[in-house]
Amino acid sequence: MTEELKKAAAQKALELVQDGMLLGLGSGSTAKYFTEGVGRLVAEGMKLRAVPTSRATAELAAELGIPIVQEPVGPIDLAVDGADEVDGSLDLIKGRGGALFREKLVAAAAKRFIVVVDESKLVRELGVGVLPVEVLPFLWRTTAERLTALGASLTVRGGEEAPYITDNGNLILDLLVEGGIKDAASFGDALKRTAGVVEHGLFVRMTDTLIVAGPEGPRVVGRLSGGAVARPNSAQDK
Repeated sequence: MTEELKKAAAQKALELVQDGMLLGLGSGSTAKYFTEGVGRLVAEGMKLRAVPTSRATAELAAELGIPIVQEPVGPIDLAVDGADEVDGSLDLIKGRGGALFREKLVAAAAKRFIVVVDESKLVRELGVGVLPVEVLPFLWRTTAERLTALGASLTVRGGEEAPYITDNGNLILDLLVEGGIKDAASFGDALKRTAGVVEHGLFVRMTDTLIVAGPEGPRVVGRLSGGAVARPNSAQDK
């Protein structure tokens, strides 16, 4: 059922794609369905170009015949990506797939950033699960000490013996904030000021539109609908 919901959310986002657009292609399972849809549109003759947010997405786009732009001139028309957690302000946690740095760069470069999720991703407060933080490998243990001083526990993704390496050659430290993240903007600023941190997975005030897929079908929340996201299906309630 979840995969069908993801497909429905991605299909709804495809309705926003117009001929001639430069698209930002996200990473993760829901964004993959969107990328596959873009591939179908290209095969049908629509003129589209894309900026992928990860090597995996770039490989998929190439397989589907989607023209890839590495260094676009000007803004991206529309970026579509998934999320790990979404709160009622449309703020996000992203990066559990490991591509948070490039995902944030693409989202920031886009005229419109569309997030597609199923209802399981809705939370009352960010921090139900881990918050990924990308850090430089050099002296990463001292970076980790600075991060724990902010009140979070953490683990090295993949373990210290064989750590996960991002597309940018960095490590990911997965932070767990006990009691949740009360002020995402302030906590994100504190993370960004921490020496050794490259980027973090808090996407604050970046989402233009949220597409949520549920049993009744996908619904659009945010700038296009003027609505606010309902949060009856918080992971904290399960």
